[in-house]
Amino acid sequence: MQHISDTMIDDLVSPTKAQQVLLDAFRRFGSDQAAMQPRIRTESDGVKISTLAAVIPAQGVAGAKIYTTINGKFSFVILLFSTEDGRPLASFDANAITRLRTAASSVIAARYLARPDSSRLAIFGAGTQGREHIRQMVTAFPIDHISLCTPNPEPGLARRLSDRYRLDVELCRAEQALEGADIIVTATRSTTPLFSGEQLPGGCFIAAIGSSLPHARELDDAALRRASMVAVEWRTQSLQEAGDLVLAAPGVLSASKIVELGELVTGKVTVHRAPDDIMIYKSVGIGLEDIALAGLAWQRFLAT
Repeated sequence: MQHISDTMIDDLVSPTKAQQVLLDAFRRFGSDQAAMQPRIRTESDGVKISTLAAVIPAQGVAGAKIYTTINGKFSFVILLFSTEDGRPLASFDANAITRLRTAASSVIAARYLARPDSSRLAIFGAGTQGREHIRQMVTAFPIDHISLCTPNPEPGLARRLSDRYRLDVELCRAEQALEGADIIVTATRSTTPLFSGEQLPGGCFIAAIGSSLPHARELDDAALRRASMVAVEWRTQSLQEAGDLVLAAPGVLSASKIVELGELVTGKVTVHRAPDDIMIYKSVGIGLEDIALAGLAWQRFLAT
């Protein structure tokens, strides 16, 4: 059985290709042409193992993502199977897939919920996900300014990002980062809200992707209350894992505000955005994303 490394994934799968295959996967899922298992976590003596799975017949693949969490660090592996004869196809290092699919799904949500002319990007957290979201958002929207809010920035980080993407990048505090922001990405491990939702500028889009734990949240009740719509990947998993939603006070977030990405991309839900509407995308990470991207990587590997 072939093993595909993270380095191979980066060579095989571009952000654009990742966005395309995930858009198709969400359309399949929204049309009942794909299925998922929610995350299952098992823990003992500080060691946690988690699994996610999905079946995508149109892509010809099914599989599971398995990963450990030890001292807050993750190690990911994906096993991929054929839906034609059930045979195992490949195993994957899945750190690169996890990085790519999270930001690509945020871009898909943003294309439906953010203003097309969004030019100011605010990023909370400068780790792997924060940087990948910068990489993918600046190619999807006409971004000309990035406000970066991170507690311990690397020396020269803003300058390196500015040189790489040829736009203005500034390090700033939360309240400054929010000023005039069109797209806001929260990619932290914070267990408590990063800012007051009352500070959010009208018309902004927020991708909250930092946590999939029911006791952790990056957004407060004010942000949820002000939102016109909250998109999630899959209600079944999100309403169990997303602390931003689970910890909301009663009455803050009505069920009618919550939509699935599959409903957006299939047109089952239409977005009617007023200029000052605040839109939120809350991600927890689902098996559909991992298996769709592994399937793409496998197909491209076979083509090389």
